[in-house]
Amino acid sequence: MSTPHDSSLGRSVAYPDRYDPSLLFPIPRAQGRAALGLDAGAPPFAGADRWHAYELGWLDARGKPVVATATLTVPADSPNLVESKSLKLYLNSLNSARLESPAAAFATIARDLSAAAGAPVRVAPGLPPCSTAPDAAIDIDGLDLDIDAYGPPDPGQLRTDAGTQVEETLRSALLKSNCPVTGQPDWATVRIAYLGPRLDRAGLLRYLVSFRDHAEFHEQCAERIFLDILARARPEALSVEARYTRRGGLDINPWRTTPGLPPPPPAREPRQ
Repeated sequence: MSTPHDSSLGRSVAYPDRYDPSLLFPIPRAQGRAALGLDAGAPPFAGADRWHAYELGWLDARGKPVVATATLTVPADSPNLVESKSLKLYLNSLNSARLESPAAAFATIARDLSAAAGAPVRVAPGLPPCSTAPDAAIDIDGLDLDIDAYGPPDPGQLRTDAGTQVEETLRSALLKSNCPVTGQPDWATVRIAYLGPRLDRAGLLRYLVSFRDHAEFHEQCAERIFLDILARARPEALSVEARYTRRGGLDINPWRTTPGLPPPPPAREPRQ
């Protein structure tokens, strides 16, 4: 079976003592997208899931440990996503593997992840820079407003000024959802770049906070936000990126854009 409840998530699992690509647990994206009202055809967005691996290691040909970091990019049009705990266990299984070189290690990871995802996965050494300098994004978290709705997600909060066209990027660090299997909290900073009718910022913040008690995987939350804004605001161009905080040496940064837009510049939040 390939549902989240069949995975290792939420279960006690022994630490792997040998390299084992079978630990990777793919979940068909179609399962979550059906809940969003999407059929089996091509979704109305492009994008990828960018993983940052902070705790990566293996043995060199002489048995000496090597430590590294890596950026893993899974395309959003891959048939499967890779469940996060299984990815952690798989990367841990490399700790006892002897590999000839860093290039061989990254090639091994790319091969195994591509097989699990059902599409080519890019694996690059290192991590993108941590974004500490101010940028053009407008932080909406300081808005003075009352909020009393924490789920389910309420797209009715999304409103626009139809007479005003803008191009802007809005940012909030108040996105929180929960793992659909364990119920554990997932925290993220979300960045929404769009061209179109001006979004009501108070309504957008209330909408994002309405995910607070919602249970859904990171990738699906990003897709839900994208689809809700697309349907309610009808922007000409839209990009949604959710930068989730680290868990088990991994963080995930799903982004979804209208087709034809470039990906957002890779970056990390200070709390990642």
